[in-house]
Amino acid sequence: MVARTSLISRRTAQKFRQAAILAAGSVKIKLLLFCCFLFTLTLLASRTPSFLGWGQQSVPLLDRTSSKGYTLLINTWKRYDLLKQSISHYTSCPRLDSIHIVWSEPDPPSDALVKYLNQAVKSNAGNNHHIELAFDINKEDSLNNRFKEIKNPRTDAVFSIDDDIIFSCKSVEFAFSVWQSAPDTMVGFVPRIHLINRSKENENSYIYGGWWPVWWTGTYSMILSKASFFHMKYLRLYTNEMPTSIMEYVKRNRNCEDIAMSFLVANATGAPPIWAKGKIYEIGSTGISSLGGHSDKRTECVNRFVSEFGKMPLVPTTVKAVDSRGTWFW
Repeated sequence: MVARTSLISRRTAQKFRQAAILAAGSVKIKLLLFCCFLFTLTLLASRTPSFLGWGQQSVPLLDRTSSKGYTLLINTWKRYDLLKQSISHYTSCPRLDSIHIVWSEPDPPSDALVKYLNQAVKSNAGNNHHIELAFDINKEDSLNNRFKEIKNPRTDAVFSIDDDIIFSCKSVEFAFSVWQSAPDTMVGFVPRIHLINRSKENENSYIYGGWWPVWWTGTYSMILSKASFFHMKYLRLYTNEMPTSIMEYVKRNRNCEDIAMSFLVANATGAPPIWAKGKIYEIGSTGISSLGGHSDKRTECVNRFVSEFGKMPLVPTTVKAVDSRGTWFW
């Protein structure tokens, strides 16, 4: 009886030792996994400064002195507060070299507005960064004015933008670096697509597709000039070589100058544009795109321009440029 009791005690003690060993092993494994997790987290944080909000400064993609910057070409119309806000923001972007404000109002800009904008440029640009500010005054009001040739430009790159939307400097600098890799094409943030009109027997009939067809298909063939980079030479081509009938159509209908520019670039290159990822901040009220029949008018423009060009020059693509430094999954 005593021997049996002793045997049971030894077996019980052995089970306790085995349980203790297993528990210790489990703790070691959990500790090792936790250390691996911390190491991975630290490595990712060091590679991506914005991860989990760590670090607020973004490093420019390229040093400003290593390449020319870009010209901000901003279209405006009697929205001075929006213009002030936009200029104040973009003058803090490191690669911005000059600003051209497309002015088509009947009255010239006021002295107070000019003074404010010049002061904003000086205060935001920094001591070692001189930004040229110019008003391109036009005698008549026409959407064609936004693509008038700039005489003696300081840069090859143009960043065309409306006064009621803003992109972060980080997004703009990224899109600029993408454009530098393909300077003959358009690079921007607002994609659109042309679709074949399947309801008609004529295969040369097209439909203008807005954001939702782009989102659904993942395909686009245009980048709107309300937020895009392109080469300065296309301003010269638009001013001097765009068919007069198209320019008159744009002026008369007060629409589709951006589609006309997309046709011009695609016709010259035979290549698609490039969509760069960037978050858009709308700071103004809705524009002509919110008016009734907007898509129908744009569809009419597409078909009219196809007729004028004698073909459909737009090239569909599914490529999207993404800055992987600030992206968790890519």
